[in-house]
Amino acid sequence: MSFTELLAIFGGFTVVFYLLKLAWKCWCGFRQFVLSELWHVDLRTYGQWAVVTGATSGIGKAYACELARRGLDVVLISRSDEKLQMIAKEIKDQYGRKTRTIQADFTDGQSIYPAVAGELQGLEIGILVNNVGMAYSDHFAYFLEIPDVEQKITQIVNCNMLSVPQMTRLILPGMVERGTGLIINISSEAGVRPQPLLSLYSATKIFVTAFSQCLHAEYKSKGIIVQCVAPLLVSTNMTKNMSVNCLVKSASGFASEALNTVGHSSYTSGCLSHALQDMALAILMPDWFRMSPFLMRKLRKFAEDRKYDIRVCEEKDKLGEKEE
Repeated sequence: MSFTELLAIFGGFTVVFYLLKLAWKCWCGFRQFVLSELWHVDLRTYGQWAVVTGATSGIGKAYACELARRGLDVVLISRSDEKLQMIAKEIKDQYGRKTRTIQADFTDGQSIYPAVAGELQGLEIGILVNNVGMAYSDHFAYFLEIPDVEQKITQIVNCNMLSVPQMTRLILPGMVERGTGLIINISSEAGVRPQPLLSLYSATKIFVTAFSQCLHAEYKSKGIIVQCVAPLLVSTNMTKNMSVNCLVKSASGFASEALNTVGHSSYTSGCLSHALQDMALAILMPDWFRMSPFLMRKLRKFAEDRKYDIRVCEEKDKLGEKEE
């Protein structure tokens, strides 16, 4: 056999390998985002109660409402008691489910968890949604440009990172004892790959992604599913309530689609739109480009232009109020 024939055989096997790999990815995507619309897990089989952190707005509120709609009682945890009572009433009125509220500020760190544990005692908790999170800026910024950087470091680490293993520590033992449970950890597209100019936020979300994947590997044999959800843009307070379109999902729409993927994938972008965007970003923005000085300059300019536009809009609004 000649060298040319060997190369041809090797090339043929390589093409077949990549075609099979592509076919498998397409099948996984079809199952996760299309078949899941027709066949999804009955979430009530995990247990009576679901616990949602950061449950008074955005993705957290949407998950809480969707879980109630699907027949679970819900424990709502957030820092605003007034908002907690409003969401609890909304869930009771709309879905007729039981609710409990726990007021806790996750930026306070370790001190809040004994009280949270006491409030959760005795409940059959089948689902935990570790959603609570915070950003430090509404635009791209260098690390030292973070407002009140010393305080923000502690707050973001406590809220975005510490909350996930601590809440898991409280609830996972009961799941292991019953041999079933679902933990959903909300990460971000910024937690898939390092994102300069969002350095601290990106690093905390990378922790959530890695922790979720390791925990799923450790506990799946015990009947526990740990799912990491890494969305792109969702219209919430954190994203300044952006207009919903084919790229930006509403919080309620996102939560509904993301919950359908439970049982189909332990790692998901949450919806088909975000999965396709993630694939496009991986191709169009490889690591060397994302970390390049050129992109840093472009992102900085984008942030400065956006801040200028916001200032202009605010000034126009003030002038309009004076004229009235």
